Amino acid sequence: MQREEILRRAAEMLDQEVPGLDRDLLRNHVRRFLDRRDVYLSAREEKGSPLYLFDERALVKAAEEFRGTFQAAIPDVSCFYAIKSNYHSFFLGTLARLGYGLDVSSGDELMRAVEFGPTAVIFSGPGKTPAELAAACSVSGRVTVLIDSFGELDRLQAAAEAAAVNVTAGVRVSVEDRGLWRKFGIPVSRLQEFLRRAAKCSRVRVEGIQYHTSWNLDTASHERFLNKLGGHLQALTTAEREVLHFLDIGGGFWPAEGEWLHAAVTPSGQLRHFVDPGILPGSDHRCSRALTIHDFAQGIRSALERDIYPYWKPQIYLEPGRWICHSAMHILLTVVDKKSPDLVITDGGTNSVGWERYEHDYFPVINLSRPSLREKSCLICGALCTPHDLWGYHYFGEDIEAGDVLLIPDQGAYTYSLRQQFIKSLPGEAVI
Repeated sequence: MQREEILRRAAEMLDQEVPGLDRDLLRNHVRRFLDRRDVYLSAREEKGSPLYLFDERALVKAAEEFRGTFQAAIPDVSCFYAIKSNYHSFFLGTLARLGYGLDVSSGDELMRAVEFGPTAVIFSGPGKTPAELAAACSVSGRVTVLIDSFGELDRLQAAAEAAAVNVTAGVRVSVEDRGLWRKFGIPVSRLQEFLRRAAKCSRVRVEGIQYHTSWNLDTASHERFLNKLGGHLQALTTAEREVLHFLDIGGGFWPAEGEWLHAAVTPSGQLRHFVDPGILPGSDHRCSRALTIHDFAQGIRSALERDIYPYWKPQIYLEPGRWICHSAMHILLTVVDKKSPDLVITDGGTNSVGWERYEHDYFPVINLSRPSLREKSCLICGALCTPHDLWGYHYFGEDIEAGDVLLIPDQGAYTYSLRQQFIKSLPGEAVI
């Protein structure tokens, strides 16, 4: 790429800012947590600090809203919680009690899922080992195996023969023909070939199709793939379609408030940072808004009616993870040291979440001890021996001092599951 073209594209990038996070929306969001301030402080009094706070009211609300919204839009829907997003027993037990199935991606997750009673389980993911396939066969009455390749079909048939059981299965089809996402599933162009080979298997009954797209702020990726899948369904014989009973459209639904980012990590912000590395995130937080779950459901229904239902009317499986658990776990911390007016250290480190999330993603840090709807600048750092142990660049509060109790809300997704025992102990736990 020539220098002039690089400069032209850089100028376009600077002109295409990610929208700012609405300040009224942010303050109203913070106010909701300040309204329950006494609940969080009581948990801290009883259980200490730092803490994972599991919010039962938020979990039940999210689970019922998600399922109810999709069931109102699409005639026959079943929901399976993706336990990789947060595998704590609080989530698995509560959701099983609410009638959710569980979506697992390993033998370890499978064994964890079967502890929760007669809940239906789907087993997805590439590279299932012989031991994992044998484990699936041992609970074949409860598990649907989503087969990831032609070789896995053969290995599952062998495992089922060895166990003398019949296994219900589906086949995962790839949403991309190039890039990293092609590691998942078979090419959709080989769907008919796969079904014909599966029909020869005496112990494996392939009864459905799965695909999955991630990080969806809207329905565009679903619409594109369902259109593509419809063409391949049309090519199947009537007999081949009749053995298929479900279409699993995966998860990847982003919560409605969208993706909140520091301005410095947006494309234009990164460009500015390369020019001036000393720039720190300001208070102009950014937000890529997501559809409401109602609009997700309506958009997917329209795509199904247009591209799938003319040829096939399956039961629809959904695998929500982030959307369900995002708002149902919070992190509570205590300030142990105020090193300067704009730098404090907390008792909990980001090993609690397993990655340097808060250098990129923005979440409000709420001072429960000195509540205010005004946001102030301050580096909020953990106590790990790394400069990347950062909780945020700002806090909501009148002031901040040693001993203050801080809340970082909405930390349920891809945090607890990624936590690591690194330098400092992990937080305690409390259900609120």
